[in-house]
Amino acid sequence: MPKYACLGVWESGDFVGAVIFAHGSNYRIGAPYGLGVGQVVELVRVALRRHVTPVSRILSVALRMLRHSSPGVELVVSYADPVQGHVGTIYQAANWTYLGMTSASYEYRLNGKRLHKRAFTGANFGGRKMQIPVGAERVATPGKHIYAKAMTAAMRLDLCERACAYPKGPLSMNMRQPSRLGDGGSTRPAGSNQ
Repeated sequence: MPKYACLGVWESGDFVGAVIFAHGSNYRIGAPYGLGVGQVVELVRVALRRHVTPVSRILSVALRMLRHSSPGVELVVSYADPVQGHVGTIYQAANWTYLGMTSASYEYRLNGKRLHKRAFTGANFGGRKMQIPVGAERVATPGKHIYAKAMTAAMRLDLCERACAYPKGPLSMNMRQPSRLGDGGSTRPAGSNQ
């Protein structure tokens, strides 16, 4: 696979967004699975404006296209950031395997804005560290939720052994709000077919 695979999403002839796969910023992303660079990629972005097609369907098509264009890829990994209020709902809807959480970490914030930690740890800019801005504070952050999608039968078996129960978000994320169009005011679990 090239450094990035950017797939455009179109509906009725209109561009509605993109799905982007890349090698990711962690060059050891495949180590826990015994995979090397090129065998595992990260789903780094799903960026969509208003659309009709379910995101799970969009991801399914994107994965099929990735499998066709990059046959050496055995695993796709993605992360959901609880700091941003994400539990990985789109991955759960698309039947990805939940693998737990990354280790807790930290980030820098300046005037309430999040700064990219890599800029100050030497992971970017040719290994040169930048000065931490005056007034920036180091803030502890929880780990991120890890989701994976196997691209081969062998990797599917491996993920089955590692699978954890899906995390749940706040009640408001797990329950559908009553419809204003008169569905009797009932609430049903998200994903319910009724």
